[in-house]
Amino acid sequence: MALIEYADVLMFAVACLFLLSGFPVAFTLAGVALLFAGLGSLLGIFDFAFVAALPQRIFGNMTNTVLIAVPLFIFMGVMLERSKVAEELLTSMGRLFGTMRGGLGLSVTIVGALLAASTGIVGATVVTMGLLSLPTMLKRGYDPALACGSIAAAGTLGQIIPPSIVLVLLGDVISSAYQTAQLEQGIFAPDAVSVGDLFAGALLPGLMLVAFYMAYQIFMAIARPASSPAIPADMAQNGAENQFREILSALMPPLILILAVLGSILGGIATPTEAAAIGAVGALLLAGYKNRSGSALPIQGAAVSLIALAALTATVDLRIMRDDISGADQGAIALAYILLAIVAWGVLVSIKRTLVSGVLKQVVTQTTQITSMVFVILIGAALFSLVFRGFGGDETVKNFLTDMPGGQFGAMFIVMAIMFLLGFFLDFIEITFVVVPIVAPVLLIMGIDPVWLGIMMAINLQTSFLTPPFGFALFYLRGVAPAEVKTNQIYRGAIPFVLIQVAALGILAAFPKLATWLPGVLYGG
Repeated sequence: MALIEYADVLMFAVACLFLLSGFPVAFTLAGVALLFAGLGSLLGIFDFAFVAALPQRIFGNMTNTVLIAVPLFIFMGVMLERSKVAEELLTSMGRLFGTMRGGLGLSVTIVGALLAASTGIVGATVVTMGLLSLPTMLKRGYDPALACGSIAAAGTLGQIIPPSIVLVLLGDVISSAYQTAQLEQGIFAPDAVSVGDLFAGALLPGLMLVAFYMAYQIFMAIARPASSPAIPADMAQNGAENQFREILSALMPPLILILAVLGSILGGIATPTEAAAIGAVGALLLAGYKNRSGSALPIQGAAVSLIALAALTATVDLRIMRDDISGADQGAIALAYILLAIVAWGVLVSIKRTLVSGVLKQVVTQTTQITSMVFVILIGAALFSLVFRGFGGDETVKNFLTDMPGGQFGAMFIVMAIMFLLGFFLDFIEITFVVVPIVAPVLLIMGIDPVWLGIMMAINLQTSFLTPPFGFALFYLRGVAPAEVKTNQIYRGAIPFVLIQVAALGILAAFPKLATWLPGVLYGG
């Protein structure tokens, strides 16, 4: 009887056990859920109607416009990674900062932040920077642990700096949890929290983390100069004029893309899904431009037209299904059609160039694989959460958190601690889809701000990529690091950055306005 009473806890424990054994995540979640649903039904302690709700959940995910942003942002990130943007950025930044002690570490952090804001894919960023920067840093006499820690930490910035896949997925989950929490409180006209709110809320904490990483690099350069020596000046210089041109050429395209994507979201011009489409088109144009197998005019024209379209959308009502359209609006709509034609021309040219070079096939294949993985896990997690709720797991969690001493603080602390520990073994996707939907409604009912909660969870999930022994960023780096770099050096290098992120969590906990101020300014509330 004791086992029956704790079926929900046992179900969660069994799922964790199978995940630690290396079974595929999606099939583990779905398989454990079906196993316990079948046993519970036979024992008369589970209503199988909970499982019957799964098709509705899947249909809801299929028609969820927010989740359409996921494959678009993945396409954007993979396309930029394949178009050698990171390589050019690292080379340029290395020349700019390399003559300073700790300059290469600063370069890695800055490039990591730029790639985070333009790709948002941790694996691609860590692998790319590991292949390009780690051999150079080791050759210049950098301490292997510091070099590895810098690259792994900078690569994880894509989890918190928008546009981030984590924030898109968290935004959807937090939004549903917030509505559920308000309905349970008797609020039948609930406020909404969007992915755009999380993007705005993550901006300052993300930049704070970048500043902390850079401060640590500078501290190490001063405290232990031998750990991060400078590149000899004659090796870094390439002529002041040429150097400036190279830096400008490497920086401007990704910066323009970042401004177009983030600016359109934060400025209220586009939804995250629409901005993701802008990013995907922009990344394709950038890849076509980098190809240099023909005239740059179609790509340049398309890029300018894309920016002009965003500006036109922000200033003029371009809806054509209206009864009354003024002459000025008709002219603007005609101009929009012309700009769209130019964008289509540039996109077709880019598709042709990337198709011929083989880049497009690789990008589409990888995008499909990553997107499929995310959504299959989403379906498995949906079934798991339905069965877990059928066993009364949500009530168990609610009672556990509300009985914690310390009220809001105690409940929040224990949730953060559990997520931190789960991050040692589970990926952020499993934690987002399985744990967050269970705990978030309870925390939100207790009066915790949804944006602050989302950003706290995002930074916590980012930390999971760095925590030994199973941090995914550490595995990615181990796969591309030279043989002379030992695994314990990678782990040792990551620990200071894990402590920095824990400190950042503490600061954000003490000063919630870091996450809530910018959304309040941009969107009110």
